[in-house]
Amino acid sequence: VSTSHLQLAAFALGTVGWILCTVSMGIVEWRVWHVDNTTIISSGIAWVGIWKVCFISYLHVSPGYREQFCHKFSGYDAFIPHEIYAAQGLLLIATFMGFLGLAATIFALRNVYMGITHKTLIAPFFLVGGFLYIFAGLCVLIPVSWNFYSVTHNQSIAFPPSYYMPSSPTVQEAGAAIPAGIVAVILLLLSGMFSLSYRFPMTANTIMK
Repeated sequence: VSTSHLQLAAFALGTVGWILCTVSMGIVEWRVWHVDNTTIISSGIAWVGIWKVCFISYLHVSPGYREQFCHKFSGYDAFIPHEIYAAQGLLLIATFMGFLGLAATIFALRNVYMGITHKTLIAPFFLVGGFLYIFAGLCVLIPVSWNFYSVTHNQSIAFPPSYYMPSSPTVQEAGAAIPAGIVAVILLLLSGMFSLSYRFPMTANTIMK
């Protein structure tokens, strides 16, 4: 047990990183667009996510109330930029790989704390968990950095007329999903390195075996 403190920390960090990865995939605030025309986008702000775009509108709503309109992206929408397509696929992969990494780490820690001394039931699972954490972190890093690049360069999206969205914002900024993704990357990579640092203790029984 005394040799697996870093791996226990890896499990904790990996769990938080996996949760943040899942959260960043689900929320719509990847890009925050500020627009001049407030005829339909009443607040002048729209949120562009990897699955849908949303904005607040006061049209057809009783006075004093507001309603959020969202348009979901389809897999056949040709106007969706490559970085959003990449984010959809890579974040799904990262979520699955992170889950497998957690499962491998849980199995290894279970054996450690139950006093199981078979090397093949502990060390390989820590290594597998470490590689899966790192792979999941890289899968998050690519779409997060790519979309952040698009935000900083104020790149446009050719939305169809039915979306009531301009093709270019006046200015855009990174939404909450991007910093959440960055933190997820850091935690997943750290947990991967901690898991890979495990060294099975060389006891007298181990040497005899």
